[in-house]
Amino acid sequence: MISNAVGATILAVALTLGIAPQDATAADDDYGGTVDYDEAGIVVGNWILDETTGEIVPAPPGFVSQDPNQYRAEPQCQVDENNLDISCLPGQLPCPPRADGKPGVPVIWKVAPRSLPNPTWSDWTANGGGPTCLYDQNPDDLLPRIAARIQSEFQKLPVVPGKVTAQPSPHTLRGAETNFYAIANEQPFDITILAQKIHIVAKPVQYRWDYGDGTSLGPTTTMGGPLPQDRWGEKTRTSHAYAATGDFNVVLTTYFQGTYSVNGGPALPIPNQGQFSSPPQTVSVWRSVTRNYADDCITNPRGQGCPGAAQGNG
Repeated sequence: MISNAVGATILAVALTLGIAPQDATAADDDYGGTVDYDEAGIVVGNWILDETTGEIVPAPPGFVSQDPNQYRAEPQCQVDENNLDISCLPGQLPCPPRADGKPGVPVIWKVAPRSLPNPTWSDWTANGGGPTCLYDQNPDDLLPRIAARIQSEFQKLPVVPGKVTAQPSPHTLRGAETNFYAIANEQPFDITILAQKIHIVAKPVQYRWDYGDGTSLGPTTTMGGPLPQDRWGEKTRTSHAYAATGDFNVVLTTYFQGTYSVNGGPALPIPNQGQFSSPPQTVSVWRSVTRNYADDCITNPRGQGCPGAAQGNG
């Protein structure tokens, strides 16, 4: 049991969270609709379980949950039917305010089958069964937590890296300029973070070429481009001349800059670039052989280096 003064403070905090006294039945939600309160005065129906973190979080607007369960939060402290005597379950009390100054209230989470209209609620024990701090049910308040995770989630995306093309390929000559260029495209993705709908756009902005012989180029904003065949061997901004023969694995790393939006909101920049590498492409470097011959193949078709000489030696 705690004093009425403390109880008044708890109830005031509860009201700021959309948690009503026991005689309340309905109120406007954060999305312009109406939410119902159960007999304990707790909002029901707008909470969903985030499978990634195992937390119960606010459902985004229009979200249809596939979870067979529904969730509700009961305050750790309850008043009696006369709103006089306040009793609290053991555990944390009180909740400290968040960094933005918003107050919180300790709650016990309950779970029940979603298919039952008037279910029997049981304790949700995934969090150890003890009280947790509830601050409010506005998805906007999840933005700092989403921002803290967006970089790592961006790097996990199945972004298709740039594709390497070489001219000539798959064979080139030692000492000659081999033209490399990239083909990369902007790519959209839709993922879920903390049960919120996140739309990400990844745009290629820089490229790094590892030529397989210990040399590299970049990161550079230049993706290169194709040359007509009669210009193969010319030096370009992304070309490379191999000093030795052999097979070399060329890897292109494409740097993507991303933006993300939460529940259809404005596009926000992802702070750092994501790096995605292409599978190695093998380039075989050959040596060229030049010989000088004194014979004229017109007057002496069987001279060295002439087609007739090869036929005659066959």
